[in-house]
Amino acid sequence: MSIVLVSDAGRYRIQSVAEMTGVSAATLRAWERRYGIPSPQRTASAYRLYTDHDVELIRRVRELCENGVAPAQAAQMVQARGSAREEAVHLEADTAELAIQRILAGVDRFDVDMIEAAVRHATFLGEATTLYERVYGPLMIEVGERWHAGALSIGQEHMVSEIVGSVLRDLLRMVRPASPSTTAVLGCLADDEHVLPLLGVALQLAGSNMRAVVLGARTPPSAIRHAVAEVRPDLVGLSTTLAQPSESMAKLLAEYAEACGRTPWLVGGPAAERLRGLVEACGGVVAPADRTQLQGVVERLTNTRSGDGSVAPARAS
Repeated sequence: MSIVLVSDAGRYRIQSVAEMTGVSAATLRAWERRYGIPSPQRTASAYRLYTDHDVELIRRVRELCENGVAPAQAAQMVQARGSAREEAVHLEADTAELAIQRILAGVDRFDVDMIEAAVRHATFLGEATTLYERVYGPLMIEVGERWHAGALSIGQEHMVSEIVGSVLRDLLRMVRPASPSTTAVLGCLADDEHVLPLLGVALQLAGSNMRAVVLGARTPPSAIRHAVAEVRPDLVGLSTTLAQPSESMAKLLAEYAEACGRTPWLVGGPAAERLRGLVEACGGVVAPADRTQLQGVVERLTNTRSGDGSVAPARAS
């Protein structure tokens, strides 16, 4: 005989839940049938009774769907988050390093199912920004080093990048601020295809209530110019993974500076420090790797902008 706690008892009929969540009764029945979420209790007359917890799950699935996530995937994400308590015992001995090794084991075997399972398990290790800093960021650095050493093929590198990128985009949808105070346009340098560091920055900015418009890989200066004109962002962020100082790079950065106009811009990523001299010569800023320091730099840059979108004059010292 099972015991139902009073706080877990179903209180709401399906029509009431539909009104509370904005999800139709027909859709609620379909989600229950197809995805097992929610899982309402039944009365002796077979009427569905939903708990407060059920209502919250429905709202979370609806919000994910509104942000472009397919219903099946949204249900999986919500169920995974909801089962965190059941996983707690197993996670006590878990570490970020162990999570990375589990994913790498799947990469070595070219086993996409093993990689996806390990990546899903890693999502229980912390908040979105922590996951990137402790798991996904270091993971992709290790993958890149193994690829350069010839230990991994380009196919393996692309496979794990695609899986991790999908997870980071899902996390970004979940943490995107509802009422952002500022906006940033983010893109990779024109010859850079490594978008994962860009998504990591977007997660960090979301934690500071900043909306990130991610343009993706190989973003040319012309695309930045267009985005600045249309979005009118408070900040432009560029990412670089493998760039080296050169005459052509100096010319490219000058074109980005012209495209940004009076909008503050910074360059981050694994190769950013190598470009510091060129970036600063063009009026840009090199983004620090530390999250707290990055937040301070972003606040300083965005606070120098006046209400009309122009850069306010510096105060006299």
